[in-house]
Amino acid sequence: MWDSILGLQDHTAGCRWRQTAEPPGLPCFAVCNFALDSEFPTDMQPNPNLYLHKENICPAKFDYKLNSIFRLHELPVSCVIMHPHKDILVTCGEDRLWKVVGLPKGNVLHTGFGHTDWLSNCCFHPSGNKLATSSGDTTVKLWDLSKGNCILTFEGHSHAVWSCTWHSCGDFVASSSLDTTSKIWDVNSERCRCTLYGHTDSVNSIEFFPCSNTLLTGSADKSLSIWDARTGNCEQSLYGHMHSINDATFTPRGHMIASCDACGVTKLWDFRKLLPIVSIDIGPSPGNEVNFDSSGRVLAQASGSGVIHLLDLKSGQIHKLMGHDSEAHTVVFSHDGEYLFSGGSDGTVRTWS
Repeated sequence: MWDSILGLQDHTAGCRWRQTAEPPGLPCFAVCNFALDSEFPTDMQPNPNLYLHKENICPAKFDYKLNSIFRLHELPVSCVIMHPHKDILVTCGEDRLWKVVGLPKGNVLHTGFGHTDWLSNCCFHPSGNKLATSSGDTTVKLWDLSKGNCILTFEGHSHAVWSCTWHSCGDFVASSSLDTTSKIWDVNSERCRCTLYGHTDSVNSIEFFPCSNTLLTGSADKSLSIWDARTGNCEQSLYGHMHSINDATFTPRGHMIASCDACGVTKLWDFRKLLPIVSIDIGPSPGNEVNFDSSGRVLAQASGSGVIHLLDLKSGQIHKLMGHDSEAHTVVFSHDGEYLFSGGSDGTVRTWS
C-alpha cells in the first residue's frame, strides 16, 4: 500500500557521537558478479528535479513555530531527509530502523530493518526510488523503496560508517567511516571502486558536490578535504576548525561550504576560492548537523543544546528555534522552505512552520 502512496516504481529488479578512530583494516569487497564498472560522467547537466540551482526562487524564512511532534523511534533520531520529489520524509534511528513518513500527519508508511547496529545516515537516489543507509554495523545498504527490501549490502569498512551520499548520476554511493577512510562504491558492478586515504581521524561526513565528481569530507582531525572521485586523489584540504568536524555541506548552487564542529563553531567557506568566509561561534554545545534551505540564504544548525539555530547569510543575524527537550541531532528544510524538520535524542521529529 505504501508504495502506491509514494507513487514509486523501480524498473531495475547505539551512540551517534564520533570517537577517535583506529587504523584501517579490512579491504573493501561486495558480492561478486560479472557486471561492468560504471563510468563517471564527464559532462553532467543539472537535473531541475533535484532542486539544484534554485537559489533566490523561494524567499528566506526565519519565523518558524513548532507545529507538531512525531514520535517515531525508541532511540535517538540520527538523520531526517526529504524525498526529492514528494512530501515524504525518511528518518533513521539508533534503534536500527529507518522509516518512511507521510506528511503532514507524520504517519509511518513503511519501516525498514536489516542493519544489526544503529543507523547513522541515509540518502535518496536522485530518482527517489532507492535509499542508501549507513550504520554502526560497518555496512552501507541499498534499499528498493517500491518494495521496501534491501537489494545490496556493501561491506569493507572496518569500523562504524558515519555518512553516505549518492552521486547525481545514480551509479555511485560514497561512504565515510570511523576507520579514517572514505569509500566509493559502484552500484552496478557492486564493488568498492576506490578507498580515500588522507584523514588521520574518523571521517564524520561525506557529500558529493551537486552534479559533479567532487566529494567533500569532514573529519575529527579538524579538516575538510575535497576529493576527485574518479581518481581518489585529495585535491585540497581546508583548515581552521579547532575541534572535530561533525558535518559539512554545500549550498544548493554549490558555491559555498558550511561546516560545524564539536564545540559549536560553524564556518562558511568560498568553494570557488577555497578560502574561509566567516566563523560563527554558537557553542559551547556541539553543532551536530548543518543544512541550507533551497534559497541558499538560510543555514540551519542542529545543536547539542537542543536549539535549532538559523543563520541569515545576508544580515548575519542568528535566529533560535526552541522546542527540543534534549539534544537536536539533525535538521532539514522542505523544498519550498515553508517547513523545517528536526530530529532529537528523544526519538522524535519536530515539524516547524
